[in-house]
Order: sequence, then C-alpha cells, then structure tokens
Amino acid sequence: MSEITNTCQIKKFINNPENITKELLEGYTMAYRDKVKLLGENTVVRSLPKSKDKVAIITLGGAGHEPALSGFVGEGMLDCSVVGDIFAAPGAPRLLQALKEFDREAGILLVVLNHAGDIMSANMAMQMAKRFDINVKSILTHDDISSGLTTPDEDRRGLAGCVPLYKILGAAAEEGKSLDELCEIGERFNNNVATLAVAMKSCTHPQNGGVIAELADGIMEIGMGQHGEGGGGQMELMSADDTATYMIKPLMEKLNSKSNDKVLLYINGVGATTHMEMNIVFRKACQILEEAGCELVDGKITEILTVQEQSGFQMILAKCDDDHVKYLKDCASDAPYWTVIGKK
Repeated sequence: MSEITNTCQIKKFINNPENITKELLEGYTMAYRDKVKLLGENTVVRSLPKSKDKVAIITLGGAGHEPALSGFVGEGMLDCSVVGDIFAAPGAPRLLQALKEFDREAGILLVVLNHAGDIMSANMAMQMAKRFDINVKSILTHDDISSGLTTPDEDRRGLAGCVPLYKILGAAAEEGKSLDELCEIGERFNNNVATLAVAMKSCTHPQNGGVIAELADGIMEIGMGQHGEGGGGQMELMSADDTATYMIKPLMEKLNSKSNDKVLLYINGVGATTHMEMNIVFRKACQILEEAGCELVDGKITEILTVQEQSGFQMILAKCDDDHVKYLKDCASDAPYWTVIGKK
C-alpha cells in the first residue's frame, strides 16, 4: 500500500504531497497522449508540434487550478504550458528552457497572468532570452475588477479571462498571423474582458492542508482571488439572481456595455459549485445583458480554472470584435479541455 505523508488534514486522493504536480501532469499526459506530452518534468507541449513558420503561444503558472492552464495546450490554442508547483510560478530557468525549445523566426507570444511570481519569472526569462536572440513578446492579463473600476491595469489580477484569450490567439496563430498582429488582436481582447469572482468557502492547500482563507457560514466574498486571497467584499449570502445582478452590473460598467455589443459570458466554477447553481446564475446574468440590448455570441457554463475545492465561481464578461468571434467560434481546437466546452 502506498504511504500518504503528512496528509492527516487533507481529504484528497493523493500520494506524497511533494509529488502532486509531477504525478498530476503524468496522469494528464497519459490520458491525452495523442494531444499532449511532457517536455522534461513540468512542461506540457503539443504531441504534434505546430509548423515553425507560425508563432508559438506559451503560458506559465502554478498547478492546482486544473484544467488550467495545461488543459488548453493543443492545436488551435497553446503550444506550451510551463507549470510551477501548487499555486506557485515556475522558475525563470524552466521558462527559458521552453522559450529555447520554441525559438523560431516567426516568434513566440508569452501570455502572463498578473501575479507577482508569474511576472517575475516571465521578466527574468525574457531578459535571458535576449542573450540567445529569441524573438519573444508578452501579453499581461489583468481581467479581475475586484480592486475597483478605476484601478490601473498593472494592479489588477489575472483570472480565468486568460482562457478565451488563449483560444483567440491560438486560432489566429494557426491562421498565420504575425507576432505583431497577434499582440494587437490579443491586447484588443485583453482590454475588453473583465472578471469578478465570488466564494462561499475557501480552499485548502493540497500539500499542507492549510485553509487559505476563512469565511463564516452564511457569508460570501465578492472578489476572492484564485489562490483564496480575500477580495474585501464580504457580505451575507444572497440568492442566485441577486448575486448575478450584483456581479454583472460592475462588469458591464467596466466594459461600458451598450446595445448591440457582441459579448461573451462565461460562468467558471472554481471547484465545489454545482452546474445547477451555475446554470441559474448564468440565466439571470444573460437576461440582464439581453435587456441591455447586448448580443450573446459565446456563452459557457463550465470549469476552466479551479481553486481546489473552493465554493464559488468567476463571472467573465467580454466585448468581442468580429475577428474575436470568428476565432472563438469558427476555428477548431483539439486542446483536451476545450473540446469538452468549445466547438471542435
């Protein structure tokens, strides 16, 4: 019998906590071996690489948020996901190794979520990449609006809004768009996507059993981060309709939503929220958008980025241009987890 070490408080099916990231990535790539494989121990790449005359799309981030981020590696999405330990950014040397592996004349676009560790690793790796004449540019995602509608982009966290961005960039790269064109397409979407999260119960860290944040019974927190960080918006638990209304209004205000806008609306469950609940929340948010005259062009109720067993969801709203709609809806992807929620 395998021995579980230091897991007396952890109600999870794991082995040695130190091996979680390695073992989860092995299991994932074994299951979808026709689509993805491991490069080294903690880097997920496509099994069938993209042609080197096309821009490579790479991202990085900590484990513990499955299916994000590696679940979106595949044709028409990411070429590579560099994975850190649980809730921790991978080190710059590992990211540099991935940049070397995908070095090409067409260039590399690195998508970075706005978290201190991810930014530090990305900046260091890009600086080191200059020594090897690697052509790499980056996009920093900043969709979280919990800190306020006027907060500068550089001070807003990156949440699950990165996933539709991966789809848009991946499809445009497959089409043969240049690195500069991809940056323009991506930033145009990046500046028109907003996310707000709510939690009723925080998660535990799977390696030590520690509770990330405490929420009393009957209390929810608007603005909870994807590592269980507080958002400063604790209040009494509301109904699904009232919660949806409370959240969709500032998202619409942030994006200056108006009649005839083409919009994307995703409800992303973060680990312990049922699809029943998410369906009800989506219903009300969609009704409010339609009453405002917005056209829903892409709607999803799913789990794309989780926070272990945290109870709650992220509401993602984006205004989409016609090319964004095309790349989201009309272009195929075989990324294992996108094929479940998107058009194959």
